[in-house]
Amino acid sequence: MKILVINCGSSSLKYQLIDMTNEEVLAKGLAERIGIDGSRVKHRTIGKEEVIIEKPMSNHKVALEIVLNALTDSEHGAIKSMEEISAVGHRVVHGGEKFSGSVVIDDEVLKVLRECSDLAPLHNPPNIMGIEACQELMPNTPMVGVFDTAFHQTMPKSSYIYPLPYELYEKYGIRKYGFHGTSHKYVSNRAAEILGKDINELNIITCHLGNGASLAAIKRGKSIDTSMGFTPLEGLVMGTRCGDIDPAIVTFLMEKENMSISEVNNLLNKKSGVLGISGVSSDFRDIEEAAAKGNERAQLALDKFTSRVKKYIGAYAAIMGGVDVIVFTAGLGENSPETREAICEGLEFMGIEIDKDKNKVRGKETIVSTENSKVKVLVVPTNEELMIARETKALV
Repeated sequence: MKILVINCGSSSLKYQLIDMTNEEVLAKGLAERIGIDGSRVKHRTIGKEEVIIEKPMSNHKVALEIVLNALTDSEHGAIKSMEEISAVGHRVVHGGEKFSGSVVIDDEVLKVLRECSDLAPLHNPPNIMGIEACQELMPNTPMVGVFDTAFHQTMPKSSYIYPLPYELYEKYGIRKYGFHGTSHKYVSNRAAEILGKDINELNIITCHLGNGASLAAIKRGKSIDTSMGFTPLEGLVMGTRCGDIDPAIVTFLMEKENMSISEVNNLLNKKSGVLGISGVSSDFRDIEEAAAKGNERAQLALDKFTSRVKKYIGAYAAIMGGVDVIVFTAGLGENSPETREAICEGLEFMGIEIDKDKNKVRGKETIVSTENSKVKVLVVPTNEELMIARETKALV
């Protein structure tokens, strides 16, 4: 069985073709600048040279046509025909409360996804465009939606409800949804496999740390809390997002700076986080470099970030009644030994001890805690595409 995994952004389309008999990636690529001048597809079949296809792409359907042609090309393709694709798995950011798991996509599912677009206006519309393009070009191929929010639907109501008038939850669905669910699910299951443990017997805290970042408290394989909320703005300090702040700051700024709703929204989502504190960059590599050269604001941004992660680890250990495993993943979590060490420093009282030599690893599956550490600390590179492919296979 070969499954095509699609992840559509507003002007991009990432894809992987995975052979599920051995879970090997056959081909992968990126269509970028869709609807913009200079659009192109970077395509690579494993074992062959990467090819760059520069063609105008007015919409996602045109981009997908180019991708499918690349996959079946006699020279740089991975399959002989589209008939070899058994199903398509689509990453969908927001499923609201309707979906607690992945689903085969039909007209009713698409209707719900459109209704959820108010909750994820930047993400769900392009996700839907990708689904509709695939349906048009591959009408007889099953389509599956895999939701970023679905894994967190196991949260108890006390975790996801906000202390606002309850009628607002009933009227608008204002509650914590959480995101990065596919990543949190993959790395928690993989960590249990690495340790040779039954996930149903573990309390795991997963730390998905990148430009967008979130933690999840996973008790016996189920998410019971997560740091992102109604939107991805809540929680940790991120690349450009502020994370948790006093909500009164919003109205204060609107009054003092005469800011509109869109201006304050842009400030909190695009100009804050480590970028706002450091004034250097939203890229942690740039900030680490600046801090190493003595930039105090860059160091302050790093300290604020690691302090917030540490705070959530403590909170999640408390609500689960202890923690057995901490997992670091995503760009920063996988590739920054300094960040992992700074987060774990001072948590020895919880039974967390980092082995500094083991922790030097970047981008590889490794146990980085000491032999005597009561809590096991792991680096597990995330693989959302494989998780989407597995969910798709299970349904079709």
